[in-house]
Amino acid sequence: MTDFDTLFLKRKSVRAYEDRPIQPRVRAQVLAATMRAPTAGDLMLYSVLEIEEQALKEKLAETCDHQQFIAKAPLVLVFLADYSRMMAYFEHHGVPEWCARTGRPAIKPRESDLLLACCDALIAAQTAAIAAESLGLGSCYIGDIMENWEIHRELLALPKYTFPITMLCIGYPTQQQKDRLQPPRLPEQLIVMKNRYRPAAPEELASMYQGKGYGKFALHGDAENAAQALYDRKFAADFSQEMRRSVAAMLKDWE
Repeated sequence: MTDFDTLFLKRKSVRAYEDRPIQPRVRAQVLAATMRAPTAGDLMLYSVLEIEEQALKEKLAETCDHQQFIAKAPLVLVFLADYSRMMAYFEHHGVPEWCARTGRPAIKPRESDLLLACCDALIAAQTAAIAAESLGLGSCYIGDIMENWEIHRELLALPKYTFPITMLCIGYPTQQQKDRLQPPRLPEQLIVMKNRYRPAAPEELASMYQGKGYGKFALHGDAENAAQALYDRKFAADFSQEMRRSVAAMLKDWE
């Protein structure tokens, strides 16, 4: 059994995998754990697409911000927030007609339902990630699956009231990935608060994303400090702007 430190405190994203298939028994264990993830009201408001077609992996490697390692991952899972199945269930059992007969409102999924389904899907994804880790596998989340909504909707044959909230690439890490330094995290006192939200103090803001391991936020171009560099590299980057556009388009379709 994997010890606590290895499973939780030493985990890091893995973006390079051994040329080694995941055995059916191991795959089944990961999916079995995923199916037992906590879920709102036991409704399981999510679906999981297991991407097996190599051509589809390669397409996703391009549409998800040109990350070629996606195409080489032995196991690729797309987690959908899914109210389509629930609405089909209601339709099958005559709920719309029953509402009309009894004067009940004919309610369609709204923003709160989407957020609840996203929570379900993300909890399932994290359960899969930890299950994979416990079995000697490594994983990497791909948030870029939220980009290019129109392309992914067609590519994955997504019906109304579904949305790909995250993708998880899983495989056996290469030795280089095992040896790679673990990325840093912000200090606990900045993240964990007692009872009520505590805004960060000026001195805490001054030291955020500084120090060993935060080299990717180093100054570049005309940035005068690390915050400006981070803003330019992440928040205002082309992929971030595309994600905002894509999610807005999805929300319009959802309504």
